Amino acid sequence: MTSVLPETTRLSVRGRAARRANAEREIAAATGTSRWVVLGVLVLLAGYAVGPLWWLVVASTKSKQHLYTTNGLWFADFNLWHNLQALFTYQNAIFGRWLWNTVLYSGLGSLGMTIIALAAGYALAKYQYRGRGLTMGFIIASFLIPGTLMLVPSFVLLTNLGMYDTIWAMILPGMFSSFSVYLAKVYAEGAVPTELMEAARIDGAGEYRIFFGMSLRLMTTAGATIFLLHFVGSWNTFMWPLVFLKGAEKWPVMLGLYSWLQRGVSTEVDVTSLVITGSLVSTIPMVILMIAMQRYWRSGVTIGSLK
Repeated sequence: MTSVLPETTRLSVRGRAARRANAEREIAAATGTSRWVVLGVLVLLAGYAVGPLWWLVVASTKSKQHLYTTNGLWFADFNLWHNLQALFTYQNAIFGRWLWNTVLYSGLGSLGMTIIALAAGYALAKYQYRGRGLTMGFIIASFLIPGTLMLVPSFVLLTNLGMYDTIWAMILPGMFSSFSVYLAKVYAEGAVPTELMEAARIDGAGEYRIFFGMSLRLMTTAGATIFLLHFVGSWNTFMWPLVFLKGAEKWPVMLGLYSWLQRGVSTEVDVTSLVITGSLVSTIPMVILMIAMQRYWRSGVTIGSLK
């Protein structure tokens, strides 16, 4: 037996279906509009980030004449090899010395700071001792102290220790960072299971073996992040070497390029082109380091998903 719906019921069902379809179309239109808005904002931000780098690459390929007379965002004559030759031969090839100094300061300082930060953060996260809360309070409070405020006491301390105008003035102070310790502590709390440490102790492993043989491997992602953040900051540092280094032979690359820029016009070579080309060359190690360390972040994400 077939039941027939009243006319008013059928109209009501059709009305609800039509309203539902209209609502779905409005939601789809709003979603599409918001998607295009987000995409447009992302494109603008990407252009804002990549724009200076693009200008740097283009300007590094130009001669002195075309650098000031052609479009700054497009190529003219390809003069990059000549600019590189002039860069690495100017002033008895001192740019190569500056580049090596920067690699030495940033590499050793970042490596030492990463090991110290991971060890300190691991201890704060996994060991209970008297004064642990006070230690964390001092670490967090140190975030509020500007780095420039520490220049004068650091200058007095390093002078009394005989480290002024030495490479140790650039390496040793960079091995201690309260923010890196805090970052390592937060990561160790989630990455290193306490049960795994207790199982290792039952098997007879000592605390040093647990840390170096097991915990450090679980904290690889945090170590890569800390190393990269400090390496980039140390690579671009300017104020610290300006205060603690006198001789040009010990300068890092940023301070050296700034000294060239302050000279103005030179009759021998276009100093502006040297500074632009040197800035491009000085970014290459950081790009290589970023690409090389991607596998550590991917492995860290995979470990987190398996947990």
